[in-house]
Amino acid sequence: MPLILFNKPFQVLCQFSTQDERETLANYLDIPNIYPAGRLDADSEGLMLLTDDGKLQHRIAHPDHKEAKTYLVQVDGVADGAALARLQAPLDLGDFVTKPCRAVRIAEPAWLWPRNPPIRARQDKPTSWIAVTLEEGKNRQVRRMTAAVGLPTLRLVRSSIGPFSLATHPLMPGEFIEVAYS
Repeated sequence: MPLILFNKPFQVLCQFSTQDERETLANYLDIPNIYPAGRLDADSEGLMLLTDDGKLQHRIAHPDHKEAKTYLVQVDGVADGAALARLQAPLDLGDFVTKPCRAVRIAEPAWLWPRNPPIRARQDKPTSWIAVTLEEGKNRQVRRMTAAVGLPTLRLVRSSIGPFSLATHPLMPGEFIEVAYS
């Protein structure tokens, strides 16, 4: 069964139906009967998996299967040890409490493409990068988590889902490849 790895560009909607003047998956993928296994909000970029197999889609996307997803997050401010510890522990976001996760400060990945449009730069306010690995994925969860610890998200890129990674399958935004998966 084929599996499509797609690098979703910034501001592209995770749907195939047209939406006003906004770009959707249909602008990039002309493959019949495939569906996303999970979503990314329009403000996020990075790896998506798509398939025509409903059982595979469920296995990848459903929280019961706990496929780890890693997000590279550029935040406004310096991610110190205290902020990282708070991110890793269960964090009360009001409507739910997150599960423990992995959060480490990283250098900006050398393989990462520039965002279009670029992230704003302020010389008086530093930014830092965090790799956050979750085994859950609620709506805008990573953005809400970083904001809750005082580090608003400036850029969010999903870099991996389970065994698939943009570091090992280098795709520019809008590109895709088909891989075998069983």
